[in-house]
Amino acid sequence: MNFSFDTILHNLPYLLGAAKWTILISLAGMAISIVLGVFICAARISKSDLLSRGAAVYISFFRGVPLLVQLLMFFYMLPHIGLDLPAILAAILSVGLCSAAYTAEILRGALQTIPAGQTEAAHALGMPPLSLWRRILVPQALRLGMPSLINELILLVKVSSLASVVGIGELTRVAQNITGQTYRPLEIYLAAAALYFVINFAIAQLGRLAERRLQLR
Repeated sequence: MNFSFDTILHNLPYLLGAAKWTILISLAGMAISIVLGVFICAARISKSDLLSRGAAVYISFFRGVPLLVQLLMFFYMLPHIGLDLPAILAAILSVGLCSAAYTAEILRGALQTIPAGQTEAAHALGMPPLSLWRRILVPQALRLGMPSLINELILLVKVSSLASVVGIGELTRVAQNITGQTYRPLEIYLAAAALYFVINFAIAQLGRLAERRLQLR
């Protein structure tokens, strides 16, 4: 069977259209991950035994259960509790909740590298805990954890393909559909792989740019 560039060119618009859902799931999931990860991290290092153990259980569960199982569980569980969300929202939430466990640990590791004197000085000046986290701890933790957070986002782009199991037409699902119609798996999956590479390469480059700018501050 001869390799056909025409097959790629003909189906490229469909793959590009599907790639937007891959990007949406990844970016929205990462946004949820960072916001929720900050609170989980704060609970994990809290002096409250209840909060710390609750955060530890959350992290252990979402890191210990495969994302595919979480996605299916989340998608089919919500209607039973009266939340009939669209599949795309269910996928974004499940990805974000899972990633938050990893983000919380990334931030916790970054916080451990911040000199304790900064927190002590803030307490001595009477700075409220919320201001301490908003002005000192979170910005530095995000800067120090930036490389790991970029890696987490790249991972989300790759695992977003799991959303195909709930019927979302993201890049992998559309590639599978096109392959079933054209019987040209080599060309279609090579094109899909190239698009994944371009997306992740762009994220990596933007991440490096963000790191350099943050280091200059």
